[in-house]
Amino acid sequence: MAVDRERIAALVRELLEAIGEDPDRPGLRQTPTRVADSWAEFFGGVGQDAGAPLEHTISVSRGPAPDTLPSGAVMVRDIAFRSMCEHHLLPFRGRAHVAYLPGEEVVGLGALPRVIDILAARPQVQERLGEQIADAIASALDARGVLVVLDATHECVTMRGGRQPDASTVTIAARGVYTEPTARAELVALIGARA
Repeated sequence: MAVDRERIAALVRELLEAIGEDPDRPGLRQTPTRVADSWAEFFGGVGQDAGAPLEHTISVSRGPAPDTLPSGAVMVRDIAFRSMCEHHLLPFRGRAHVAYLPGEEVVGLGALPRVIDILAARPQVQERLGEQIADAIASALDARGVLVVLDATHECVTMRGGRQPDASTVTIAARGVYTEPTARAELVALIGARA
């Protein structure tokens, strides 16, 4: 589904009028078009298949037996993401840390940020975003475990309401073996570890 930029621009013009502004004044003349272009980017994940980046997998085996699976997790830390809160249509942004324990297949590491980009480019809440990322990876890769940790700052918290500029929100979504706290503890420690 394509974003209707003309309709968004018309609505932004109406919104400017509703707050008492003149959308024809020099500083605002191009604002409706700029907002429409921004929203087309912000919400470009609507209708996209988040599993698509995970379709190109590589079959793995370890050791002499072809049915031996990898024993350790694959983790990508500090994946920058941004999304729009569906409650206030204000941005939230942060870092995602994603780990999975492969089954019989692995995926190129660049596929994990693409999954996050697709799912974040929708009206979202952080809690659901982490769950959707975990589900997409667990399903597409038949992973034995998935852990997704999101740490984000929400403008609906920093700029309005409580106005807490230093507050961040951390959510954890786990699947498979990582639903067990002891199994996930090592990964959580690795997220904070730096060489």
